[in-house]
Amino acid sequence: MIKKDLLSFLGISLLCVLGNSKTLGQEPVRPTIQQVSFPKDTTHIASFGAKGDGQFLNTEAINSAIAECNKKGGGVVHIPAGLWLTGPIELKSNVNLHVGRDAVLLFTSDFNEYKLVESNWEGEPSWRNQSPISGRNLENIGITGKGIIDGNGAAWRMVKKSKLTESQWKKLIESGGVLDEKQEIWYPSIGSLKGSKQKKPGLMKPGTQASDFQEVKDFLRPNLLQLTNCKKILLEGVTIQNSPAWNLHPLMCEDLTLRDLLVLNPWYAQNGDGVDVESCRNVLIEDCTFDVGDDGICIKSGRDKAGRDRGMPTENVIIRNNIVYHAHGGFVIGSEMSGGARNIWVEDCSFIGTDIGLRFKTTRGRGGVVENIFIKNINMFDIPGEAILFDMYYMAVDPVPLAGEKKETVKVVKLPVTEETPSFKNFTIENVHVHGADKGIFLRGLPEMNIQNISITNVNIQAKKGIDIIESSGITLNKIRLKTEESNPLLYVHNGKDIHINGLSSVNPVEKLIQVSGEESVNIKIQGNEIKQLNKQKEFINNASESALTIQ
Repeated sequence: MIKKDLLSFLGISLLCVLGNSKTLGQEPVRPTIQQVSFPKDTTHIASFGAKGDGQFLNTEAINSAIAECNKKGGGVVHIPAGLWLTGPIELKSNVNLHVGRDAVLLFTSDFNEYKLVESNWEGEPSWRNQSPISGRNLENIGITGKGIIDGNGAAWRMVKKSKLTESQWKKLIESGGVLDEKQEIWYPSIGSLKGSKQKKPGLMKPGTQASDFQEVKDFLRPNLLQLTNCKKILLEGVTIQNSPAWNLHPLMCEDLTLRDLLVLNPWYAQNGDGVDVESCRNVLIEDCTFDVGDDGICIKSGRDKAGRDRGMPTENVIIRNNIVYHAHGGFVIGSEMSGGARNIWVEDCSFIGTDIGLRFKTTRGRGGVVENIFIKNINMFDIPGEAILFDMYYMAVDPVPLAGEKKETVKVVKLPVTEETPSFKNFTIENVHVHGADKGIFLRGLPEMNIQNISITNVNIQAKKGIDIIESSGITLNKIRLKTEESNPLLYVHNGKDIHINGLSSVNPVEKLIQVSGEESVNIKIQGNEIKQLNKQKEFINNASESALTIQ
């Protein structure tokens, strides 16, 4: 039997009801996340013929153990010390897959072991290779322990030459695979390269079936853990790493707890997200550490029409006491947020070296409403991009350009508001401390749908550049302390409406306090300004009216 302390979580329920904080309007009641409970019976995979020698393929043995445990009414399936090579594992209700401290669960690089299945990719129904670990329509499931789950993702992923050293690139080419025409991207096979040339390969359309995608099967990388329409889930303690695509993807799940996880992917891993919580409700993510190749902790709810038709927002989420190292974003919403997101609390987290700290992204065509987001007590260090970013012109490129790359200038045009128009509103951000970023705060809405009602309070930022507010309304900045290398201007506002800035201070002398742009800028107020050394206080460009700004 497993030691009693390894099962200490059994039967415990967690009430995540915490105190309210001062916000824009009434803060919703925090959710109660229901917890798992398993019988104490333990099933040993060795009893089903499993061998932990790194050579024997244990797919049948592990799945048989899980099925038998489920058949008996549930319990624990124990993965003991050893190197356990396996193909795809399918979870069952009332089963806790417990990976021991000295156990490594390694998924095979033999693509033939992964069949094409009906799945979901970036918010749309798609044919994908079966995930290494999956479950559908289950209840009361767990993956626990202190062992390692490795998706063998290097066998699946394409790699850009620009992201490797010369010697690493040479070694990769020598391992096999093929290069694209420009000799800049390595693919593990010809099928993977062919898939890269197709628009949305694997997308499920009427009349298509799995056999239609066999030629590009290698390109249809799976997420390491895919849970769909499941209830009462616990992921605790394990290291989850080296995924072919996203590491963790709970989809349309309820009562989900992620606790004390270590989630890893190489920094260059394309689509190597940490966790993507999609169209889920009642979620707790706490005491986890992420170091990955794409977004760290990400909230999604489907893409474009598919997400709107699903109509399931991600809601009632508590994220606390987490650390994110390398990632495109520390805490992220979008860009596939077409079903909406609401009632989310993010607290006491640190982002170390993430490309962007707080990252909220969308684009025309998505639709969806993101609202009631409450964030406080965030630390950031060594952020190459923006510390706080809202961007409604997301273009699906790396947030920080690589050497030789340039971001394209956005062409601004006002379009009619339709169901395809996304919305960001009602965010409260408090107590953020940033040491090192390219830009402090960047807000960019659409002319037809501004970013609305954002309150940012008690923020200390050391960054190269200050604050941009573009096509945004109802923005309140309170107690903002900046230390910037560039201050021409410190604040830039374009077509901003009802912008209130209270208690702004700068450690450095400021060349220009504010530049106001656009004829739609109106009711911009700066109060309690503590900046004493100014060469030039304000400037108006692009038909902005001087009456739009009041400095007191």
